[in-house]
Amino acid sequence: MPLMSTTTDCSTAINVTSRIHEDSPPFRRATARNPSQGILRLAPPHSYCSAVTSNSVWPSSLALSIAGPGKVGASLARWAVAKGATLEHVAARHAASAHHLASELGAVATSVAELSTEGEDLLLVAVSDDSLEAVVETLSSRKQARVVLHTSGRLDASVLEVLRDQGSKVGTFHPLMAFPAESTSLVDAQSVVFGIDGDSEAVELARRMADGLGGSSVEVDPEIRPLYHLAATLAAGGIVTLLACASDVATQLGMDPAVSRGYLRLAEGAIKQASASKSLTAAITGPIARGEMANYLDQVERLRTVDPELAEIVERLAHRTQDLLNRSHE
Repeated sequence: MPLMSTTTDCSTAINVTSRIHEDSPPFRRATARNPSQGILRLAPPHSYCSAVTSNSVWPSSLALSIAGPGKVGASLARWAVAKGATLEHVAARHAASAHHLASELGAVATSVAELSTEGEDLLLVAVSDDSLEAVVETLSSRKQARVVLHTSGRLDASVLEVLRDQGSKVGTFHPLMAFPAESTSLVDAQSVVFGIDGDSEAVELARRMADGLGGSSVEVDPEIRPLYHLAATLAAGGIVTLLACASDVATQLGMDPAVSRGYLRLAEGAIKQASASKSLTAAITGPIARGEMANYLDQVERLRTVDPELAEIVERLAHRTQDLLNRSHE
């Protein structure tokens, strides 16, 4: 039946009509499965990135395994099981490290070296960038699932090439979300954007999963993926670093610790406003947005007496803020 989906590139939203094709891979397993599960056919990606959301439903008969039961892998595993998927295996460098999550979700704990997911719909590889290549090489010693996705933000699907050569369709499934701890609630997945790329079959599955979790997906061209990930790091860790710097200034001035909590509350309000704004630039507030750059730079000069290095960073951020505001009015 026809479904209306919204495909968005970096600047333009267009409506496209998609169809559910029943009993199509990658949701059809070699073993007996529910034939009503299908694939949402979506418009091809744009040159650099395209965001895709739809009203498709997570395939409840999805059978998957996880390699890497860390914060990201464990969170994705719990979300998948909460949506009705079956978790077959949890693999870690040593099987003992996989036992806790496996027993919690009714899966089999194993080592990466012994993991075989042949006949399953999906293998999610959620390991660090530094270990990904070695883990993939180890996984290639056995046949793996119909689709293999890794969760790295910096690396594209080509790092899985050796598994593609063995017959798996490969891609990426990078959640644009900070994981200071494992997520235990499906609510955390709502509105998360997933960066994806890879073979068409893998991209289709990644899109369907993102939609089913209540999120959306953005297809990222491999050439720009490193900068996409750098910007993601800036959006998460960068904000916390700035908050820590603000708190450090208050500490150096001998102020009550309550001031630091006040800065955090201020940042929470700014993020909330940005979330509701038509654009991030439109949500910028403060003296620079009010046209008081001279007054702000006077404060920066005072900061130089306390923390010269931070003052240099703040001054550059001030001029970048002004540039963003100027461009928004062009």
